[in-house]
Amino acid sequence: MPDPKAWDEIWELNRSVSELGQPLTLTASVCALLRSTASDVAIPAEEAERALQAEASAAALLAQIAQRIREGSRRLSRALNTSYQRQQTGDTEGARQPMLDVLAVEVVPHYREIAQTQLDALDED
Repeated sequence: MPDPKAWDEIWELNRSVSELGQPLTLTASVCALLRSTASDVAIPAEEAERALQAEASAAALLAQIAQRIREGSRRLSRALNTSYQRQQTGDTEGARQPMLDVLAVEVVPHYREIAQTQLDALDED
């Protein structure tokens, strides 16, 4: 499971860089944060290391990490909500479909695990 504190740090750092226009400074702690969270969102270590060679590419990596977290979270939240609503009406097969849709496109392992757990729970009913 990813470190929620690290994801919060990514959110704040990305906001500082993308919205407030602050430069990304590649300190040891920033590099460590980007390495660990890149792994959390299924960005290969080699790709992350290449990106950490310059501030511009590191900023692009930061944006990609933040985007995967944000989009995956939204996608999963919508799917869970739809699945729950369908389950409440007794439509178990319909409740499965949003989870299958998430699994078809999601790359973030944590979100995939949640979707699979939900799907497994529906299969047990």
